[in-house]
Amino acid sequence: MTRPAHDPEYIPALRYRFLTRLYDPVVALTTREREFKGRLIDEVTESRGRILDLGCGTGTLTIELAKRRWGCEVHGLDGDPEALGIARRKAERADVEIIFHEGLAQELPLPSSHFDVVVSSLVFHHLSTDVKRQALERVADVLVPGGRLLLVDWGRPHGPFMRAAFVAVQLLDGFATTTDNVRGRLPGLMAEAGLVAIRRIERWRAPLGTIELYEASAP
Repeated sequence: MTRPAHDPEYIPALRYRFLTRLYDPVVALTTREREFKGRLIDEVTESRGRILDLGCGTGTLTIELAKRRWGCEVHGLDGDPEALGIARRKAERADVEIIFHEGLAQELPLPSSHFDVVVSSLVFHHLSTDVKRQALERVADVLVPGGRLLLVDWGRPHGPFMRAAFVAVQLLDGFATTTDNVRGRLPGLMAEAGLVAIRRIERWRAPLGTIELYEASAP
């Protein structure tokens, strides 16, 4: 998210506000969501303390994290109040405790050295290169020393077929914001933001392209 949702130029996750309520089924159908979110959650299972879902959207991942009940304090942040409203209602139905915040990734209005883990799912391909850098710098700031970022998003395609399929995502979300992803630039942007120990954990072939899960740490 790059602008507050009340800004007339704000672009929701599926570009049009009337599609926000369709976000969950669209993501489930096009991204192998169950597999990559399950793998991401597995990576968090040993963590304690505070967890932030950056760009939590409608709260699917945030709620699954809270359901594990590891004694962690789970937070979700998003710039879209409509998506946050859906997330809060889903959390209430699931009977889980989550602290939700309205805000933008590049501003991340939360204290320094506050979170043990930050997770982010399918957020960064919505951000321009400059905003990606700003958001990653804020992530490095809000993590405790040695804290972990787990970031899953579209990445460099497996081959020509996956590259061709990804054009559908670019037509919806914009070529300018998705180019870093398709060219495999996310690890370099993490390093520029001061994050260390960057590694790709896994990648998946999805109907519209390649999904990659990365880990990085705060120094």
